[in-house]
Amino acid sequence: MNALTKKRDVKGFLADYLVAELFLALTVVSIPLSGYSGQFIFQEILNRIARNAFLVFSLILPIMAGMGINFGMVLGAMAGQIGLIFAMDWSISGLQGLIFASLIGLPISVFLGWIAGSILNKARGREMVTSYIIGFFFNGIYQFIVLYLFGSVVPLHNKAIALSRGYGVRNTLNLDPVRQALDNLLMLRVGGINIPLSSYLVIIALCFFVMWFRKTKLGQDMRAVGQNQSVSNSAGIPVEGTRIISIVISTAFACLGQIIFLQNMGNMQTYNAHDQTGFFAAAAILVGGASASKASITNCFAGVVLLHLMYIVVPRAGQNLFGNANIGEYFRQFIGYGAIAFALIIHAWRAHRKAELARQGLRAGVQGGNA
Repeated sequence: MNALTKKRDVKGFLADYLVAELFLALTVVSIPLSGYSGQFIFQEILNRIARNAFLVFSLILPIMAGMGINFGMVLGAMAGQIGLIFAMDWSISGLQGLIFASLIGLPISVFLGWIAGSILNKARGREMVTSYIIGFFFNGIYQFIVLYLFGSVVPLHNKAIALSRGYGVRNTLNLDPVRQALDNLLMLRVGGINIPLSSYLVIIALCFFVMWFRKTKLGQDMRAVGQNQSVSNSAGIPVEGTRIISIVISTAFACLGQIIFLQNMGNMQTYNAHDQTGFFAAAAILVGGASASKASITNCFAGVVLLHLMYIVVPRAGQNLFGNANIGEYFRQFIGYGAIAFALIIHAWRAHRKAELARQGLRAGVQGGNA
């Protein structure tokens, strides 16, 4: 019996982390084919964890609250980009520029998160697709603001960031004044490897915040709402308000995460830098073993490492193997979208299977009572 139980546990573990296992197998095969040195890969992974982890962490709380993957996190990314536009317009550089951008972006992201959360409360059971559409809707508003309002209604003091016609922001915004301002604040060099210690300290602080938040009354309420909304409502938990708060915090984290991401990159594609933010963050957390109903800090870190390890080695492996880097690039895109689709299919299947087993148990109970 114990052997059978252990066998089931192993099968359950393998099934739970099937996406992560596929990515791990793919990268293990691709690493030697890429020809990259271990030091280069390790340095790239360290940089990408510092650049992307904050964005991935912004997905944890909505998942905990039972709202699935918050693709509407792009609203926070847009708010962070607006903050950076103001910082560049007012020529605020260094760490002060990042803080200023955060102070501008956070109130906007909180407001947008409240709107998104209120809408998602009207679309229970369809939160993920609804949040995706909300992102498209607000993207149109964002485009209108940066393309027409900046320079016409909202004055631009720095003409270098304006389009030649006098209004609208340039397609590519140079972020040299704040480029790697956070990363270089505490840069540790060990054996030829550069470690952006300050960025990691921010991520570690976020980890502790998430662990602390889960133990708070609000965190416990979110977990209860995620497990059963009807029971939570009967227990006196404000279900709708709790769900809105989870989206607001997620959107605010996405704002800060996008600022951290862009300061690392050193430039910003004004009109589309946020487009793939939700996709990459969702792919990373799902690749790390999370699902649309359960996520942890470990899932975030594992997902960032696995996803970006693939992004580093697969294109080069494709070039070396087929003589064409585009083969690896196409495969990378296919795998990224496939990971999201596969994880969501598994989640839907498990939910259906769980409901079916519950119905079977209910029927068996009724038949037993009649007997």
